[in-house]
Amino acid sequence: MNANTASRKMLSMILIVAGVVSLVGSLIMDFSGSGASYRGALLIIGIAGVIIGLYLFPTLKYHRRIIYIIFLFPLLFTFAVTVIIPLGLGIFYSFTNWTGIQYTEFVGFGNYVAMFKDPQFIWSILMTFVFVVVNMILVNLIAFLLALLCTNGIKGGGFFRAAYFLPNLIGGIVLGYIWQFVFNNVLINLTKTSLLVQTKTAMLAIIVVYIWQYAGYIMLLYITGLTQVPKDVLEAAQIDGANATQTLFQVKIPMIASTFTICTFLTLTSAFKQFDVNLALTGGTGSVANFMGKYLTSGTQMLALNIYNTAVSKNDYALGQAKAVLFFIILACVSLIQVRVSNSKEVEL
Repeated sequence: MNANTASRKMLSMILIVAGVVSLVGSLIMDFSGSGASYRGALLIIGIAGVIIGLYLFPTLKYHRRIIYIIFLFPLLFTFAVTVIIPLGLGIFYSFTNWTGIQYTEFVGFGNYVAMFKDPQFIWSILMTFVFVVVNMILVNLIAFLLALLCTNGIKGGGFFRAAYFLPNLIGGIVLGYIWQFVFNNVLINLTKTSLLVQTKTAMLAIIVVYIWQYAGYIMLLYITGLTQVPKDVLEAAQIDGANATQTLFQVKIPMIASTFTICTFLTLTSAFKQFDVNLALTGGTGSVANFMGKYLTSGTQMLALNIYNTAVSKNDYALGQAKAVLFFIILACVSLIQVRVSNSKEVEL
């Protein structure tokens, strides 16, 4: 090892050690509550020291791997800070009496027991599953039919694509208030009473608004899949005497099976997480006469809105966090099952 390599290695080690010490010091200050004015600077200096030290490290065998890690570090760090660490902390806080700022007691499964005794929470889960199933079917069916229409050589196809997609560009809160005005002031002349008055018709209204907003986006994905079907395959089917219906079900649909998997997955996760339209359109209100022996006043409240109201409106962050953890588990399990089933259907097709 020559003098230049030795000095570079020494500088690299000094920077790495100094960076680690600075990081540990900033974390200790954060937990102890001291050094508030400069612990952020120590954190940045520590990260910079470790990165520069690794970059300058002269070992040729692992140098390229170190460079890869350095370039991936911002993404991995951001993912850890915004997803992994909050998820872990959220699971931990769900077992405590967390107030949103601090916790003073470990309550075990007390929050989970309490939420399953809440009729409103169980009702919101049921409504969410009904909403998800109905929308998965209707959104994908309508979006696929619109995609067929827009790829059938109809005049003004580009205009129709833009028109069908436009509602997806409107924010859910704004969309909810717009349709609230429509239901309460425009359609009331046809229906005599607003659809938002009764729980059943209010849920129907939410479904209509969601389809109107999301079908255009899913339509574009189906259009992409349909336009990628090889033309020679379609010509071969035509030569063999296949009509339009046979071509659709025996050629096009099997060849875009992966598109169906993507679209059903996106529809599933989006419907499960429905919040903004539910909040703006009905606010979760709606009467349910007798559910688990209780009268409910939030019949249209779905799971995401129920979690929000529990944590923010009722100021019960620990219970809300426990519901959020269960929500994550449900969504993860259902999504994995859906993808597994869709993939198996792709193989069959």
